[in-house]
Amino acid sequence: QVQLVESGGGLVQAGGSLRLSCKASGSIFSINAMGWYRQAPGKQRELVATILNGGNTIYADSVEGRFTISRDNAKNTVYLQMNSLKPEDTSVYYCNAKEPFYSGLREYWGQGTQVTVSS
Repeated sequence: QVQLVESGGGLVQAGGSLRLSCKASGSIFSINAMGWYRQAPGKQRELVATILNGGNTIYADSVEGRFTISRDNAKNTVYLQMNSLKPEDTSVYYCNAKEPFYSGLREYWGQGTQVTVSS
């Protein structure tokens, strides 16, 4: 089992910045990708950014160039630096970890952290 604990959400004005953190614990040795998703009220959960074990990163088009995902392997922590925030970035942000499981993937989720961007 893997446990994910997020921190760093809050209220910020448009154009501001926030950094989210996600610390992983437990059986983390088999994790091959970690990332961030977000879900706004009435909308589906969507991928924001993911980072693979090799360091490759993937971003949603809506955040490309504004958000940066990174990881500190020594601390088992993934970060999401969010700059130039917009009101439409307002969502609950969830940390996600994936590991191979038989012929597919098993996923773990954090509890979520609220990000609110005021106009």
